[in-house]
Amino acid sequence: MTLALLAMLSSPAAAQEQQPRCLSRAEQRAAIAAGEAIPLATARQTLRQRMGGELVRARLCRESGRLVYRLTVLARDGKVRQVSIDATNGTVIGGL
Repeated sequence: MTLALLAMLSSPAAAQEQQPRCLSRAEQRAAIAAGEAIPLATARQTLRQRMGGELVRARLCRESGRLVYRLTVLARDGKVRQVSIDATNGTVIGGL
């Protein structure tokens, strides 16, 4: 049974479910218009309040069935950081 579980977890379908799939610009606009995600400006405001720094890159991705903003930030200390923000409610879920 353990071998069957390992085989199932290592299958391409299982790996694909675990990897984030980032949305195209058209998909992002549609998700925001449908109310499935907050606008990027709202996520940026949350980021500014929590850590400051300069936003270098922003992607809206589907991870484990939910929408997440994956932000790359140049922090005030000069370090590049990855921050994840839940795109449905704007809470920071990773990074910082």
